[in-house]
Amino acid sequence: QVQLAESGGGKAQAGGSLRLSCTASGGLVTNNVMGWYRQASGKQFELVADTGSGGRANYADSVKGRFTISRDSAKTVSLQMNNLKHENTGVYYCNLNNDGLQYWGKGTLVTVSS
Repeated sequence: QVQLAESGGGKAQAGGSLRLSCTASGGLVTNNVMGWYRQASGKQFELVADTGSGGRANYADSVKGRFTISRDSAKTVSLQMNNLKHENTGVYYCNLNNDGLQYWGKGTLVTVSS
């Protein structure tokens, strides 16, 4: 049974930084993709960033240059969020694509005050 455990998040002022981490447990395939999605109030659920086991990363245009996703290990992904903006507020969900099967964390709230 694959499970995802998220940590980090919380509150920050605009211009500040936060770091999210997610650790997967269970049977993972070697080539998987881990990433972060966001659900903001009144907005569409969207991909923030993801990265494969090889390290190639994809970012939403709105976070390029400010957010950095990294694979700290085969089972851990982190999202460093710098120069936060109010519009980055939302619930962030860790995602794992494990050989076509999707897994989700419970979500962690990020609140950015302007």
